[in-house]
Amino acid sequence: MNREQLTISSVRHYLSGNLSPHYQGRELNAIIRIILSHISGKDHAFILAHPEHEIPSFTWFKVNKICDDLKNMVPVQYITGVTEFYGIELKVTEHTLIPRQETEELVGLIIKENRNTSPVILDIGTGSGCIAISLAVNIDGAQISATDRADEIIAVATDNSNKNSVEINFMVDDILNPCINKYGKYDLVVCNPPYIRESEKLNMEKNVLDFEPHQALFVPDDDPLLFYRAALVLCSTVLKKDGYLYFEINETMGKEMTDLLINFGYHDIKIINDINGKARITKSRKA
Repeated sequence: MNREQLTISSVRHYLSGNLSPHYQGRELNAIIRIILSHISGKDHAFILAHPEHEIPSFTWFKVNKICDDLKNMVPVQYITGVTEFYGIELKVTEHTLIPRQETEELVGLIIKENRNTSPVILDIGTGSGCIAISLAVNIDGAQISATDRADEIIAVATDNSNKNSVEINFMVDDILNPCINKYGKYDLVVCNPPYIRESEKLNMEKNVLDFEPHQALFVPDDDPLLFYRAALVLCSTVLKKDGYLYFEINETMGKEMTDLLINFGYHDIKIINDINGKARITKSRKA
């Protein structure tokens, strides 16, 4: 690639040639689209319509660095520093997980079932703030609080709420050792905690294992419901009677989650499958 004559078309060709041994099909096309938008500052429609649009020559160094990172399986979202989730743009860093499609499905369900209720909501383990912010954007009158364990995580979530012009009460707190005085009373609690067992690492992609925060992903094999149990203990105090509790879950743990919810006195328990037919969401009601 001639770095003196960079265009959208020449960069696309360069990315395709360099990355095709590592990525294929839709994934490769999606990565190229994201990178072209990132380096050109143009949206997808512009990129398609103007393949000969010139890109400053100094971008050549950036393109090469991006290629090297992608070959080393760095997730493209960490390279650009942003991701899309439920129609909004979010900042992501090494401190936060990259939000997944199944979490979008969880958000969509909550919005559909609570759009007209102006609920008071708590999001436990907010990460990038993806759940809390999406709910704030899409549920009029919702009052939302959200927690996570570290200042650097809450800083990312706060940046994202400001970026999307919503007001959320963010709190630093550890669900395994919560400070009850920080919380109010909530109509609805949502939690997407770590739920991948350590033994399941063998089946995971290198880009997840090497770059995403393990504390937000993994739980011990001998206590896979650790964070759900902690959330339920907290909800015994902060979730209102007849309030709703939504969890994202490990697809293999539907029965265990149902039993846990029953043991904590919840009823109207539903296991909801994702678009791929996998058990990914529980919805229940506090007695």
